[in-house]
Amino acid sequence: MIVLITGGSRGIGAAAVELFARRGDRVFFFYEKEHKKAKEVEARTGATAICCDVADGTAVQKAFEQVGEVDVLICNAGICHTGLMSMLPEGDWDRLFAVNVKGIYHCVNSAMSGFLRKQKGCVITVSSMWGQVGASCEAAYSATKGAVIALTKALAKELGPSGIRVNCVAPGVILTDMCADVEEQILAQMAQEAPVGRNGTPADVAEAMVYLADAEFVTGQVLSVNGGYMI
Repeated sequence: MIVLITGGSRGIGAAAVELFARRGDRVFFFYEKEHKKAKEVEARTGATAICCDVADGTAVQKAFEQVGEVDVLICNAGICHTGLMSMLPEGDWDRLFAVNVKGIYHCVNSAMSGFLRKQKGCVITVSSMWGQVGASCEAAYSATKGAVIALTKALAKELGPSGIRVNCVAPGVILTDMCADVEEQILAQMAQEAPVGRNGTPADVAEAMVYLADAEFVTGQVLSVNGGYMI
């Protein structure tokens, strides 16, 4: 399969690049700023790195010209913000939606012609458990991730008749750069509150993505990858 993963230079995206490449898929990945990390992932996996800001529709179209048709599109690129909504500048709010939600719009539309020609395709979006239940001091992030879930369900209904499946993964506490500023004591407490007794790894989410890529009779679903933290 030809797999395109956005936000593939680090964290969950990099783990997904590694896992899909390891099983023999042809993998491309988008990244925005992390040139050094992207080159490292590229060298380690044999995947092809393409610098692209998914919030920029023109840039996404040009990037897709390098990729061509894909079988699996994983919309993983995302940014977050922690703090009171009353203290969040409007420009930052707009940027969160531009990357986390509009980025999916750009990528899905760019992949659509290939999907429709083959009458087959798979889209996997990435939400968050905070998109399911909301998080204090992460209102904007939660709002974008809730929008991702709604978009996933709507697209599954819209595109299913054309042979295109659309599913979502909703990670819980995953030990990536997004947790870098979280105190160790808080992370330990959250791990204890999860029934499995630990926080997640990028590989945990990547494995869920592989499942959804192969699950031909699954669409419109939100797969929670949170160790049971939210049930």
